[in-house]
Amino acid sequence: MTEPPPRPRRGPGRPRQDEADEGPGTQERIRAAARAEFAARGYDKTSVRGIAKAAGVDPALVHHYFGSKDDLFAAAIELSLEPALVVPMILGGGPEGIGERLARYFLGVWENPVTRVPLLAVIRSALTHEAAAKVLRALILRRVLERVAADLNVPDPTFRAELAASHMVGIAILRYVVQVEPLASADPEAIISLVAPTLQRYLTED
Repeated sequence: MTEPPPRPRRGPGRPRQDEADEGPGTQERIRAAARAEFAARGYDKTSVRGIAKAAGVDPALVHHYFGSKDDLFAAAIELSLEPALVVPMILGGGPEGIGERLARYFLGVWENPVTRVPLLAVIRSALTHEAAAKVLRALILRRVLERVAADLNVPDPTFRAELAASHMVGIAILRYVVQVEPLASADPEAIISLVAPTLQRYLTED
């Protein structure tokens, strides 16, 4: 009986054909495993090999779909922020009320335990690791706030986006990481009502 020919040897970062054919379902499983691992271990203690083990795939498949650890970190956190869905929602109602929509979105992400846990890992890691800080800047500033500000007819959209980002990230650190009272236990609606006018001014006033 003739034996089947051996499988071609894989190059670095290149999955087997049967693994690659698994498609989007496998990618989502890897992203979910990455989000859980980063949330549990933090950026520095999480490895691609550990994520691959948690997802039940070869580490080469992780590299094939997502590239570096930094890229995978970004993909895992993006799962919480969903900028592709959020930006149209924030902009959809026009300039009027954009501050409230942005504040409501941001607080909503942090108030949801499923999305809050990985974001806590991002914030904590960003304070001590430049790679994590880079991911945070890219997701919150460039993927959300700069796109929002650039769509508005105002001068200095990047500067305005940075001011809005500093405001919201500062709230996240004090409320969810350091847990300073009374901010930590304040009603989210009370925070939104006070923060929204400031965000509105940052993003819309000349």
